[in-house]
Amino acid sequence: MGYLQYGRLGVRQIIRFRDSSSNSAVVNPLLYASQGLRYNRKLQVILTTDIDKLGKAGDTVKVAPGYFRNHLMPKLLAVPNIDKFAYLLTEQRKIYQPTEEEKQEDVTVVKESKEDLMKEYEAAALRLDKAKLVLRRLIDVKKAKARASKDEPLEIRLPVTKEVLVAEVARQLCVNIAPENLHLPSPLSTVGEYEVPLRLPRSIPLPEGKVNWSLQVKVRSK
Repeated sequence: MGYLQYGRLGVRQIIRFRDSSSNSAVVNPLLYASQGLRYNRKLQVILTTDIDKLGKAGDTVKVAPGYFRNHLMPKLLAVPNIDKFAYLLTEQRKIYQPTEEEKQEDVTVVKESKEDLMKEYEAAALRLDKAKLVLRRLIDVKKAKARASKDEPLEIRLPVTKEVLVAEVARQLCVNIAPENLHLPSPLSTVGEYEVPLRLPRSIPLPEGKVNWSLQVKVRSK
């Protein structure tokens, strides 16, 4: 029992001691200093990405141990500030970040010549002439039942206009044309096959045996 009491007195003497000058109890400076180190301790970490109000990628900052352990480290937002990780981050920046010389490198734009443009136009015209554009449209059921004979073509609900053909040519054939390039006096209103003349520049040479350019269009019922 005496040993326990002596131990408690020893702990009390460590925690508090009396100042000889003022004869008052004050906190032991050793314990005060150790408490200060415990509560003010920060870890130096290297950020792997930009974080608001903390720093940019590659910066070395001080954070609380719990913040690093529970938030930064699980999400790989930061790594400990040791030589191994610092070297890896430096090498990574060399690989993935362009140098100033690469950023300031001039880009030269090569303009196509007239011959190259004419070859592209000719290839597009041949593609339009050899292809067949297939459109599927809903028919008018009432008019279909009122037909005089089965040979009479089926009428579709919405006629096919120039704008529709231009959009379908771009979607199916990957060729951009304008409505002025199509000679279509009236919209296509019935199911069937059509040959729509094309108005292309005369500078594009026609194949042998061809008098004019044309686009084959087939309108089918759904």
